[in-house]
Amino acid sequence: MKQLIFASNNRHKADEIRALLNNRFDIITLKEAGIEIDIPEPHETLAKNASEKSSVIFQLTGKDCFSEDSGLEVEGLNGAPGVKSARYAGDTSDATQNNALLLHNMKNISNRNAVFKTVISLIIDGNEYLFEGTCSGKIALTPSGTGGFGYDPLFIPDGYDQTFAILGLDVKSAISHRKKAVDQMNAFLKTIA
Repeated sequence: MKQLIFASNNRHKADEIRALLNNRFDIITLKEAGIEIDIPEPHETLAKNASEKSSVIFQLTGKDCFSEDSGLEVEGLNGAPGVKSARYAGDTSDATQNNALLLHNMKNISNRNAVFKTVISLIIDGNEYLFEGTCSGKIALTPSGTGGFGYDPLFIPDGYDQTFAILGLDVKSAISHRKKAVDQMNAFLKTIA
């Protein structure tokens, strides 16, 4: 089984990606690989941040790896929080604080259209490949549901009337931005395996 280092310690993302790849690959997190670093995300695009993370891990290990950067872009907030989604309420903020700030900033905004985006940077044999997935929807008026993570309690995907946090992992895994990007990566990996 081919091993890929996932340039993250986000257990939720790692579990989601493992499930999306049907456990065809041995996906290990940074911690599982014995790598104890925090890779900065200084860039203004998801693609550049994803590329930064995978490049750092490849330079450190010389092993096949991938990273991803995801963000929520809200039309009524001119694309915010975007690339700053994970730290929207500050560098040490958590999902509850980020969600609270998002709702606060949207209290007088009627355009609640939003899109989740994921960009994956995969490095195989020293060559980088990028894959992008999106999922459109809208921002709920209040958080609902206990499943998922991040902005899942606020994001209602198009075609549904409940948040990702209520719909659960089965639905999210079928339609999410991450699913679409991972599907592209998976299709590519099948061509070289």
